Amino acid sequence: MSTLVYGIPNCDTVKKARTWLSEQGVVFGFHDYKKQGVPAERLAAWVAAVGWEPLVNRQGTTWRKLDEATKAAVVDAASAQALMQAHASVIKRPVIERDGQVLSVGFDAKKLDALAVALKG
Repeated sequence: MSTLVYGIPNCDTVKKARTWLSEQGVVFGFHDYKKQGVPAERLAAWVAAVGWEPLVNRQGTTWRKLDEATKAAVVDAASAQALMQAHASVIKRPVIERDGQVLSVGFDAKKLDALAVALKG
């Protein structure tokens, strides 16, 4: 069984999640979008699991810097995935998986507290 965190290392939310996982004694791997890109098959699995809307970070700097036409074109899973592949920083971070299943999008300590036993397993 393995836990994998997807994100960008200098993102404050990713830092909080990684710190929380370490404090809980959870062994995890880290996938850096900036260096390793966004795996298309994982992105498709995330969209299938949680939908595309929770994955698009509309509050982030990357989203705000996009032109209005690009933003308006994000209307469904296919257009959202294309945007997330082109601009990895627009993905809400971190995405935390356990054995290929999405446990969390973003960092929510209370939600993860409820999953702590499973994460350690």
